[in-house]
Amino acid sequence: MSPPPAPAPASPASAPDAAGPNHSDWEKKSVDLDRSITPAPSATPEPRISLTPEPFPPLTNKHLKHAHHVSVISTTSSYAAREKRFTFSSTFSDLEAQNEFDGDVEPPQKRFAILRYAALNVYRRLFSLAFIGNVIPFIYLLVRGAAPLDLVNASAVNLAVCGLCRQPLVINALFLTFGSIPRTAPIRIRRLACKIFHLGGVHSGTGVAACLWYIGFAALYTYHFTPSPVTIAALVLIWLVLAFLLAIIICAYPAFRFKRHDWFELTHRFSNWIILVFFWALLFLLASSEPSMGAFLLHLPAFWILIVLTVATIHPWMLLRRVPVVPEALSPHAVRLHFSHDTVNFGQGISVAKHPLADWHSFASFTDHHDSPDTKFSCLVSKVGDWTRGAINDQPTHLWKRGIPTYGIGYIFRMFPRIIVVTTGSGIGPCLSFLGDDNRPAMRVVWQTKSPMRTYGPRVLDLVKRMDPEPLILDTTHTGRVEMLPLVLKMVKDFDAEAVCVISNVRMTKNLVFALETRGIPAYGPIFDS
Repeated sequence: MSPPPAPAPASPASAPDAAGPNHSDWEKKSVDLDRSITPAPSATPEPRISLTPEPFPPLTNKHLKHAHHVSVISTTSSYAAREKRFTFSSTFSDLEAQNEFDGDVEPPQKRFAILRYAALNVYRRLFSLAFIGNVIPFIYLLVRGAAPLDLVNASAVNLAVCGLCRQPLVINALFLTFGSIPRTAPIRIRRLACKIFHLGGVHSGTGVAACLWYIGFAALYTYHFTPSPVTIAALVLIWLVLAFLLAIIICAYPAFRFKRHDWFELTHRFSNWIILVFFWALLFLLASSEPSMGAFLLHLPAFWILIVLTVATIHPWMLLRRVPVVPEALSPHAVRLHFSHDTVNFGQGISVAKHPLADWHSFASFTDHHDSPDTKFSCLVSKVGDWTRGAINDQPTHLWKRGIPTYGIGYIFRMFPRIIVVTTGSGIGPCLSFLGDDNRPAMRVVWQTKSPMRTYGPRVLDLVKRMDPEPLILDTTHTGRVEMLPLVLKMVKDFDAEAVCVISNVRMTKNLVFALETRGIPAYGPIFDS
């Protein structure tokens, strides 16, 4: 079989694309992929059919140096004397010599890289600042002799900050503020502003600090306890609130949260509601022993803070709705859910559930403007758990939604003129959110996944091409797991990118972001509790 004609050279830059890609391109590549991996029937093993007249020699970095664009990579492999030989359906790049960097010196790691980017990453630094910033005054007040109500007020302040860090309106306000920094601003300012998505460190730090202050209050109240019907009831409520606070913290510990996510979600939600109810009852019990209940509450900061917390908690649930869904089956491993109840902006996501009180899941969303004009936006769901498996096998026609669409990590990349997007599997869904911004940065896309055509279909691949006309798509069915760092370093250099967006599983995101950051390349990816 003769080789296909070489594709015409194309610029790697990917400014927003007005014209849609041709479906036949992907369908032809899919046929080529199938032909490249289908063995000829024979009684004895035969080499797989190749799209080239002869096997490629061992690949070198010279190939990668001159292969600036790759569409879909499909390979066939044979092993002899530990040598891999690859056959590609389009342009090819070196997937063997991944330990070098284009023959040049790889960017050196920064000093104290492990301390700065691993042990004390941004999330942990924010957590430490929030927590230690409370520990110091806590010790000072205990030594000086604090009144129990001072500790209640301090606990309420931290609970307010903790809760507001997860309130959709507050999150959107923060992302819109930090994301408004122009691309002409110094890179140092933009790099710092991009760290806003690590807000989870403040959420966790103030949550633990609130519990610390409350423990001090409970201890002081118990120490000075004088029995009476009101004080006994107050004491019971105090320790019940503390029990629920501890339950939230314990269930939020990463090791527990990974293994028992449903328990974490239920404990977080219902314990929060119970704490609010008990806290209101506790304040009124404490106020009942004062000469003037109204004056006591009006001059108590915790009372006003509790009002803010209650409104912030109720607001998303006031927008609880059961909305129609149009499922689009992509494969036994993925489904695309289309919605029309609202519009979403670039970088936003939604929370949906099959039951209004349990098992909520957040998904990044992207516009349907380009290929599904009958609906407004959609999200990709792949099989990674019980909920997603159920959504694929028994596709929903209605789901519950709450709150408003919320901005996420994608929005911060508006600050950069040129970026590299690195993703794996269904992580391509959040990346497609870039299509909703006409002023999106020019980008190159690296997507490593299993059988992209069969799993996600030609329409999703067409959307990927709208982000980058020549995306690098690695089909792990044929390439195996490819080391991403050398490819990304090469792309950053050739494309002159200012930042790298990584959307993948926790392990790969942490490893790749760490490797890039330690080499001085701005890289951002959502982690466990971003």
